[in-house]
Formats: sequence, structure tokens, C-alpha cells
Amino acid sequence: MATVELRFSALPEHVRTARLVAAAVARRAGVDEAVLDEVRLAVGEACSRAVGLHRHVGITAPVTVALIEEEKQFSIEVGDEAPHAVMGAAGGPAAEAEAEEDEMGLAVISGLVDDVEVTADEDGGLIRMTWPTAPADLPTS
Repeated sequence: MATVELRFSALPEHVRTARLVAAAVARRAGVDEAVLDEVRLAVGEACSRAVGLHRHVGITAPVTVALIEEEKQFSIEVGDEAPHAVMGAAGGPAAEAEAEEDEMGLAVISGLVDDVEVTADEDGGLIRMTWPTAPADLPTS
């Protein structure tokens, strides 16, 4: 299992770099060319979400991205350190708008990626997205 880890300051201008790195590593891992645009878009959405959460709460810790190449699949994990509110907790209109925006971002990711896991608690959140890979072409002798 090969893993590439990326950490970047929670600034919107770094999201593009994360998208480019994710697409390059996905291509090398054997993700189908036809799916690479979806990989780019999903990673961009997940990273933008993490950046927004960090900036909203004032967290200076970096956003983390792990690109994991396994035997028959490629996974990307985008992590944040923002405390996530418990569903149903009281909040004003700003909290409702933030929750609605968060749900919209997760809906976009779910529409782009068939295999998505989202976990979140008071210590942060993680979005794990997985795509199948084609078997590597072995050179013929």
C-alpha cells in the first residue's frame, strides 16, 4: 500500500494544488481516465469544505489529504480539525446556513463518488472517497 500525504494551510488558494496532486496520483494508481475529472472535483469540494470549516472556527492547523493506493482501489481521505456540531443542537440562523452549505457540499461529493464515508465528531472530520483501479499493465518480455 503506497500513500502520499499532503498537508496545507487552510487557505482557498491551496485547494487547486490539492486537486492537481490528487489527479496526478490517481492517474498513476490506475484510476480510469474517464473518472479523473470526478476525482478532481470531489477533492476540490472536500478540501474547500475543510478550508471553510477551519477558517470559520479560526483553526490554524493544516488540512490533511491522504492519497492511498491499495491493491484494487484508490482512496483519498480529506481531514479537518474543526469541531463538528451534534445534529439537532440549537443554533441561530448562521448555524443553520452553515449546516445547509455543509450538506450541499457533501451532496455534491456523494454525486461524484460512489463510495464515500463521512465521519465527524468534536475533534474533526474525515471524508474518505474510494475509486476502483485497473490492474497495472505488466511489461511483456
